[in-house]
Order: sequence, then structure tokens, then C-alpha cells
Amino acid sequence: MGFIYNGLPAHVIFGRGSIAQTAQLIGELGGKRALLVTTPNQADDARTALAGVEAIVAHFDGATMHTPTNVTEQALELVKSEAIDSLIAFGGGSTIGLAKALALRTDLPQLAIPTTYAGSEMTPVLGQTENGRKTTLRDLAVLPEKVLYDVDLTLGLPADITGTSGVNAIAHAVEGMYARDGNPVMTVLAERAIGLLAEALPPIIENPLDIPARERALEGAWLCGTVLGSVGMALHHKLCHTLGGALNLPHATTHTIVLPHALAYNLPAIPDVGARLERILRGDPAQRLFDLGRAIKAPAGLRDLGMAEADIETVTTAALENAYWNPRPLEREGIRALIARAWAGERPA
Repeated sequence: MGFIYNGLPAHVIFGRGSIAQTAQLIGELGGKRALLVTTPNQADDARTALAGVEAIVAHFDGATMHTPTNVTEQALELVKSEAIDSLIAFGGGSTIGLAKALALRTDLPQLAIPTTYAGSEMTPVLGQTENGRKTTLRDLAVLPEKVLYDVDLTLGLPADITGTSGVNAIAHAVEGMYARDGNPVMTVLAERAIGLLAEALPPIIENPLDIPARERALEGAWLCGTVLGSVGMALHHKLCHTLGGALNLPHATTHTIVLPHALAYNLPAIPDVGARLERILRGDPAQRLFDLGRAIKAPAGLRDLGMAEADIETVTTAALENAYWNPRPLEREGIRALIARAWAGERPA
């Protein structure tokens, strides 16, 4: 067996109360005029949590899912008008994606403060949407220089976002285990990450203030993000990017619904990974991930998100465009069948 391991630069601060280090961390980045980036829903929480950070001179609260390029252009105007020299992303994948898009265009340093389990903060990957089409790029320019994880910031995360963002993270680790450019380091991280999140998510749904479970989930999300940033993805991520870009379906919930079906499609081609996942998840991995979706009370089918049945053909065609690597050859009927099952909310087959 041969492999290449290329570690990414990372400065991670993990622990309760670590939000108090924000001013120091921005100072270490050379920031004196920082832009705080959030979604509309998290604007107040971010202002409250970072009220004492004098370097924050402006706030853009228009981040939205799938990082539309027109929103990035709006934020870029504020960066220019306020002479911004650093970025603080407070929130989930939408917020961190916007900060990355700004960094790509300006080369400004970033401090990412994740409040969900998306994992995007650990990756040099940026997904952007323009004219209904989502594209991704990989560039070290978008990798945040510093990442701060404070479990207290996740305690108010709604149950639906908690669960689906956690399964979204699991998807990164699952595909990382059979990545074409995988390596033993990422496999070890992926296995631990999947185990932590699968164990932690159901208790959090029952008791959102279960701090030990929240800590396990946050550690798992960090590791999943590290895997996503280090190795390539395959069919599952292609399908979710297609669904998100073309139909504007919610990112994390789409991942949660599609993952069991995409994994079931690939399992015949990855028996060694299947055996590892079976041990971690204590059963058939595709079925257990489907059950995890029910345990976190996520929708079972893409039709529950507003996808029309007629879109199955459209998504199938789009998913087969632009050749990309997958452990099992991409067969139109098989891909269409898995999308149809995911649409209907059926068990994976």
C-alpha cells in the first residue's frame, strides 16, 4: 500500500470559555480593523459574545447558505469601505464560507469561531453558488489561520441544526475513509470522529444542555473537518452539491438524507471500509446512518425539503456531469435509484 500525507497548517483553540481569547487571537493575526461575519439569525449572539473585542469595527450579517457570489460582493464593498484588515467568522458553514470567499479575494487573515458541527473551518475548500450552480475550489488562501472551539457557543443551537450539522460532519469522515488520496492518519481521525458524533448526537437531541455530549460532538466535528480538508471526497458530496446548487436545498439536512444512500451504493466496492464502519456503528453502516437520521428527528426524504419528483432526473443528469472519482463506477440507473430512494425517504438498499 502506498500513500502521500501532506499535513495542513492549523492553529486550534479548544475549550469552554475560550471565546475570551478572541481579542488576543485577532491581535496575533495583526488585526486592528476586523469585520465580524454572521448570518442574520446569529447577529445578536455574535455581538453579545464578542462585545469586548475592540478590533471589531464593522459587522456583516448577510451570510447565507451555499455562499452566493452576489452576497460575497456585498460584503466585499464593506471590507473596502471600512479598510478591513482581518475577518472573524462566527457561526456555521454559511458564515465560514462567506469569510473564506472574502479571504480568497483579499488574502485577509481569518479567525473562525464555529457554532455548529459543519467542519468547514478546518478545510481549504470553498463552495460558491452563481446562477443556480454550485462549484467548489481548493486553495490554501481560504483556510482560516486560527479556529476557536468553545462548547458554550453550541448550547443554544436548535435541535434540528445540531443533529443535521453533526451528520453532515460524519459524511466528511465517511467519504474520507475511502478517498482516493486517503492515508492512515486520516483513517484514524475519521474513525474516532464518526464514533464520537454517532454516540453524542442522540443524547444532545434529548437534552441540548448535555455538555459532555456537546464536547464530544464538537471534537468529532473538528476531526471530521480535518479529514475533509486533507483528502478528496466522492459521490456523496457531488450529489449534495448538485442538490444544493440546483434546488437550493438546505445543506446539512440534504447531507443527512443522502449519506446512507450514497454509502449503500459504494459499499460493494469498499468491503474493508464497510467492515470498519460496521464495527464503529455496530451494524450495517448504511442502515445505522439511516437510523441515526431518525434518532435526531431529521426529515427522511428529499421531498420533505421541497424537492419535486420530476427533479430526480435532473439531479441524476447533473450528478453524472464532469467526471469525478468514486470507488464504484457511476452507473446512471444505480445513481437514479439511490436519488429516488432518498427523495421518497425509503431505507437505503
